[in-house]
Amino acid sequence: MNRVAIPVFEGQLSEYFGQCDHYEIFEIDDATVKNIVSEVPPGEYVTKLPEWASIEKITDIIVYRIEKSIINLFAPLKINLFVGVHINTPGNLIEDYINGMLKLDEGIISEIVD
Repeated sequence: MNRVAIPVFEGQLSEYFGQCDHYEIFEIDDATVKNIVSEVPPGEYVTKLPEWASIEKITDIIVYRIEKSIINLFAPLKINLFVGVHINTPGNLIEDYINGMLKLDEGIISEIVD
């Protein structure tokens, strides 16, 4: 089972990872959403989010923009980050995720790599 987290701001994917109202967490098994929960992680520091995601058994996170230093905190936890995903509603994004059709903004990816 995958647990996919999406940071949400005003009903859509948040532009900045860590600056959101809450996270929608989708539990997916056999390409079917089995459960959806909304969570507000404890604390105010974005550097604590990888630890929170690990405790919550998050396997994947869909983000638009994220700092390179934060990406490095996820690597040892084996949490997949989908970076530069076009802003959309969580429902549409999770459907695209399930179907392998997430649309990426190459400009955002270039910002992180440079």
